[in-house]
Amino acid sequence: MQKAVCYFCFIYTKRYTKVTRIKYDADLMNIIRLFENMTGAKLKDCISNERIVFIVEENEIGRAIGKHGVNIKRLENMLKKKIKVIEFSQNVLQFIKNLLYPLQVLNIENNDNIITITGPDTKTKGLIIGRNKQNLNNLISAVKRYFDVGDIRVV
Repeated sequence: MQKAVCYFCFIYTKRYTKVTRIKYDADLMNIIRLFENMTGAKLKDCISNERIVFIVEENEIGRAIGKHGVNIKRLENMLKKKIKVIEFSQNVLQFIKNLLYPLQVLNIENNDNIITITGPDTKTKGLIIGRNKQNLNNLISAVKRYFDVGDIRVV
């Protein structure tokens, strides 16, 4: 008996082996549905750890946040978790800049799939890296979901 294989999935996995697979559980699917119904924005991805990170399609960030952040405030009250909304970009450097948004960086460079982030001072570098490299590891995992990058360094 042969297994049924989707031809598109087979081709896709053969070409892009470094991109990680995205798996959702039932709770995360409900959160995604709730977000899309409340905001009307097209959601690309959702990452749940100590806070919920929603990655929306390009040019959908305004609709997702709402006037004066009303959509985000309402979702935070319903879910009892902090929420961060990020706009997706096809350009890896712009996507990283969107992920780091409240923090201002001097320069982001891509050399041979190694991305170098240059911070203006040590406080910003410390916030990018985080305690026990937690923020940096979250940044790396979010970027590797969509792009084939080797490593991300903060200098």
